[in-house]
Formats: sequence, structure tokens, C-alpha cells
Amino acid sequence: MTIGFKLARPFSLNNRVMLFVALAISLNLITIGHLVQESVEQHFAEQDADELVVISRAVEKALEKAVLSGRYAVDTLPHAVSGHHGVYYQVWDESYALVYRSDEAVFPSRAAFNNPVKVIKANNLVSWNIDEKIYRGAMTEVNIDGQDYLIAAAINMDFHMYFLEHFSRNLWLIMSMAGVITLLAAWYGVHQGHAPLRSLSESIRSVQANQLDIRLNESTVPKELQPLVESFNQMISHLEDSFTRLSHFSADIAHELRTPLTNLTTQTQVALGKARTLEEYRELLYSNLEEHERLTKMVNDMLWLAQSENGLLKPNLEKLDLRQEVEVIFEFFEALSEEKNIKLAARGDHVHVKADRSMLRRAISNLLSNALRYTPENGTINVIVERLGQKAHLIIENSGQSIAAEHLPKLFDRFYRVDPSRQHQGEGSGLGLAIVKTIIESHGGVINVSSENETTRFMISMPKDEL
Repeated sequence: MTIGFKLARPFSLNNRVMLFVALAISLNLITIGHLVQESVEQHFAEQDADELVVISRAVEKALEKAVLSGRYAVDTLPHAVSGHHGVYYQVWDESYALVYRSDEAVFPSRAAFNNPVKVIKANNLVSWNIDEKIYRGAMTEVNIDGQDYLIAAAINMDFHMYFLEHFSRNLWLIMSMAGVITLLAAWYGVHQGHAPLRSLSESIRSVQANQLDIRLNESTVPKELQPLVESFNQMISHLEDSFTRLSHFSADIAHELRTPLTNLTTQTQVALGKARTLEEYRELLYSNLEEHERLTKMVNDMLWLAQSENGLLKPNLEKLDLRQEVEVIFEFFEALSEEKNIKLAARGDHVHVKADRSMLRRAISNLLSNALRYTPENGTINVIVERLGQKAHLIIENSGQSIAAEHLPKLFDRFYRVDPSRQHQGEGSGLGLAIVKTIIESHGGVINVSSENETTRFMISMPKDEL
């Protein structure tokens, strides 16, 4: 049965796991790829910074030599740097007049450098693009013989960019291949990891309605599946118990209906065997009427139980004084108790509960009727009402022969009788206590029974009404 609105088919477990693995692997590879790429770029930047430091110092020494010796800078600066390829530099004096510039015009305007740096580092280099070539450089300030000079040095980055371009392409190709291979390995692992689940599904599929005694072995499945196996075994146990109860119930109801029907048939056949007097026919009709009334009560009780257990009977809750309800029911049983010389005694508190009045009275009446049936003459039935915490307790105890302990758990089963031979001696339909249990549980309560020292006690516990 589908509850609520129809949901879209959820992802399979394989797809859920693979989606998570794919996201995790992609995130990791992208992160690693960016870190490696940035690391390589940082390495080149630091390498360029070291080379620019060497160039700037060489230019500074050549400039210092020219100034101190009184020679022209154009005579010494062209030879300031040797052994380096793709390097460029130019010098301004303190009035921003160009003192020297390398042969090729690779430098941007003076403003592109912002302020000169004290120490050339990888993080304060400036990059620019001229004639589709990329340069990286820095500008420093030196003081020679009381005059300030600005020295700008630059390096051609074409080789670095070419290397980085190929390195980046190869890096992401390797990362993509690694991601695909890892995903395939993960899919195979997930598929193999679900093998015990598939095996368990096959075992469950093999269970038939006539094999409810089968139990799955928890020790043969991984520990993650052991709770599932345990739950399945519990479900099978509940189903087996329900099937057994249903089978017994069918047998019980057939037995309960067969006896009065047999009585009706036999009595009618005997009556028709010969001519009878009017009084004999009247007695026969009374006897048949008694059997019909018993059948009618049994059918009504079964119908009430079926409707109640399927949620078709909703309690009409109202605030009730439990002690007062007991005293009202006592008035109904007063004549019967006096006839059997049994004393009815009620004591305890005026505890309030929220309950359906007719259903609650029916439950209490069933218990009192049951107690009156088994209490010997001159005996006493005590009804005690008390509050205990958030619960209201109603205790009905009667004197009489104790019920054996093995019968107590079955007293609330349908058609269960401690002594089956007494079922046609005014013992009722055998559904009274089952009805009591259903009523109490429909009100959120519980009922228990104990029997010892010739005293049988039924105790009802229900939520107390605080208002």
C-alpha cells in the first residue's frame, strides 16, 4: 500500500555511492591540480625574482662604477649583465630622465611599476605584454654618490609560458585519466561490496508462506547487514505468530459456532420426531432463542473487535471520574451480586481520565462480570482507583481459585478458556477479556493480570487527565 503521494523512484544505491565518489574524486583532483599548477607558477616566479635580483645588482655595480669613475653610463651599462639571455633593463636618474635602456623597447611606462621595491620578491613582480610577448620585471631604487637612480629589470617569459601551457595540458590530462580509472575501480568495488546484499535478497526471495520457520543466519553476512537480517527474522517471527494465531482463531470460531448450531439442529430434530405438547414446543423455542442470542452476541462481539482493530471505531473522548464510573456500574451488578451473596467494594481516589464512556463502562462491566462468575459465594470483589504519577490505575480483584501461571498470558486471547469444558455453562462467548484489552489499548492504556493466594487481580493503567 502506498502511503501519501507517489514519490519519484529514488536513486539506486550504486548510483548514490558512485555520485558521491565522483564528486569527491573530482573535487580532490581539481584541488590537487590547482595546487600543483600554482606551485609550479610560484617556483618560476621565485626563480625569476632571483634572476632579477642578480640583474639589478649587476646594473647597480656597473652604474656605480660609471658614476664614481666619471665615465658615461652608456659605456659601462651595456656590458653590465653577461651570461643571461632574454634579460632587459633600463635606468632613470632622480629627475626621471632616462640614463640607459636596453636595445629593445620592452618596458611599459614608468607608472606601470608603481613604487620601486626595496627587495625583489616573487610576490612583488610586475608582468606586462608587448608585441605578443610576456615580460616580468621589477624596479628598485639605488643611491650612488648622493644621487638616486631607478633601475628596472625584466625577463622574457615566453619560455615559462610555453612550459606552463604544456605542463597544464599534460597535468589535466593525467588528472582526468586518473579520475576515470579511480571511478572504474570504485564502481567495481561498490558492485562487489553489494554482493552480500544481492545474496541476502535471493535468500529472502526464497521464503514462502509455508516456510515461515526459516531464519536467516546473521553470522554469514557482514556486520552492516546484521541489523537487517535481525529485523527480517523478527518480522518472520511476527508473521509466523500471526499466522498461527489466525489458524487457531479460525479453528476456535468454527468450534464455537458448531456447538450451538448442532444444539439447534439436534433439538429441532428431536422435537419433530413426534408430536409434542404446547408446553414442550414453548420450552424448545426458549432453548433455541437462548442459543440464537448467544450466537448473536458472539457475532456482534467479533464484529466489534474487527472494527476496533481496523480503526473503524473511534473513541469519543470525554473527561470521566473513574471512581464515579465504577460506582455507577456497581448499581447495575448490585442485584446479581446480592443473589450470589458477593460483596462489591469500591475505594480509592476520584481520578479523572479521558475516555469513551460507553467503551470504558463496557470494559469495566466485562471485568466485573468475569469476577462475579469466578468469585465463590460470600466472597468479595474489590475495585480500587488510585493515581500513580501520570497514570490512573483501576484494580479489580476477586477471591476464588487462583489461575495457573501458564494460563495468564493467554487470558486476553479470543475464545481462550482456562477450563474448556465449562464453556457451555454460562461462561460467555470467550471474547470478553479480548474486548477489554482492545478498549484499554485504544485509550493508550495497558492491562495486566496476576493470580496468586486465591486472589485474581486485573490492573488497568491509563493516562491521567491533568485538567
